[in-house]
Amino acid sequence: MKGLSRVLRPRARRVDVLVAVLLLLLGFGLAVQVRSTQSDGLLASARQEDLVQILDELSNRGDRLRQEVTSLTQTKSRLTSGSGAAEAALTEARRRTQLLGVIAGTVAATGPGVLVRITDPKTQVSASVLLDALEELRNAGAEAVQLEGTGAAGAVVAVRVVAQSSLSDDPQGVVVDGTKLVAPYRFVVVGDPSTLSGAMAIPGGVEDAVHQLDGNTVVTRAQHVRVGALRALVAPRYARPSPN
Repeated sequence: MKGLSRVLRPRARRVDVLVAVLLLLLGFGLAVQVRSTQSDGLLASARQEDLVQILDELSNRGDRLRQEVTSLTQTKSRLTSGSGAAEAALTEARRRTQLLGVIAGTVAATGPGVLVRITDPKTQVSASVLLDALEELRNAGAEAVQLEGTGAAGAVVAVRVVAQSSLSDDPQGVVVDGTKLVAPYRFVVVGDPSTLSGAMAIPGGVEDAVHQLDGNTVVTRAQHVRVGALRALVAPRYARPSPN
């Protein structure tokens, strides 16, 4: 009888354990996917006017990219043509130098753009929120950006924001490239006003994030914006121009 009971008693084989683990992992993955789908259904629940705004922004980005392709194609034709190639190359070099100066923050920039004012009465708007706003502006085609706030002496301080800029939290505000700023903050941005303002108003974006922190975001379009804060030109420590 004891031998018979051992034969009839179910035994957990290695393959059974493996199948059970796989089924458990599959169930967990399905649960995570369902929750992710439910939480990411922001566009599905967005209003029609919000969807139209998002579509317009994407169309504007596509138009800017096509214009850039056309401009680069025309520049290539001028530089490779036989007549006036040297003069065209010199003109293009000067233009590129000016553009690179704007990108590096060593040259002031003017043009149409937006002013984005963010209030933070409870000091809850963190550096990550401002960084999200900066990324949205860059994705929307911002060509030059400076971030303003109240400095240590109580005066308005402006910091030129470039690709190498860093933002970190401070008990009273944020620190941008070593400069402490206190709210209210203001982004001064050169770029297409309609596209930039649309990027700030995307559902679930910057305006909603600031509102959830009891702050407020006001975007003002302008036909003339000046980004005048400059960065010091730092000489490379190791790099040298190549002789070739």
